[in-house]
This record gives sequence, C-alpha cells and structure tokens, in this order.
Amino acid sequence: MADDYAHSDMSVSRRVEKARRLATYLWDRDISGAELLDLPAATLRKLARAADTNPPSTGETWTVAARLLDEKAAWAARNPGHPAAGRACAEEKILWVKPPVRPWTAD
Repeated sequence: MADDYAHSDMSVSRRVEKARRLATYLWDRDISGAELLDLPAATLRKLARAADTNPPSTGETWTVAARLLDEKAAWAARNPGHPAAGRACAEEKILWVKPPVRPWTAD
C-alpha cells in the first residue's frame, strides 16, 4: 500500500498553517466561511496570492480556513468589544465577494 503523504502529520500541520494565514487575511476583509466556499477556483487562487500565500493544491485547506473563519465569527460574537473581533479591511470585501445583482425594474 502506498504512503498517503497528503495526510501525514507534516502535511496536515502545513495545511493548518496555510489555512490560518488565509483565514487571517479573509477575516480582515469580512469574508465568511460560507462565502469563501462559494467562490470560484480562480478567485480562490487570486485570494491566496493576495494573502502572500501559495494557492492550496486541494480544497481541504480552503475547508479548514472556512472552519477557522466560522470559529472566529462565533468567538467574535461572544467578545464584540475585543480588538481581535474587528475587521481591519472590511471595505475590501467587495473586491472578492460580489453582492447579488438585483434585477432592474421600471418603476
């Protein structure tokens, strides 16, 4: 049976480390875990590069980053006055997550 290097202790540790870097960047831009997982692959690659991180080769790292974002959001809801609950670059969210386009209607 071949070794599974993608799930060795070392690779899991590196995946979590990369996910933390990505989650930190995403948190500051007010991007939620659900929004992250809805982004297309091309946008995810651009996000990783913007975060000064090599784009993950699998979806597992993005899933871990989404989980970390959800955990931090729950923590921030319990600790709203804590400085770490803030979002340093929330205005940049629009660069990554586009709001839904409302259909045009003539009034």
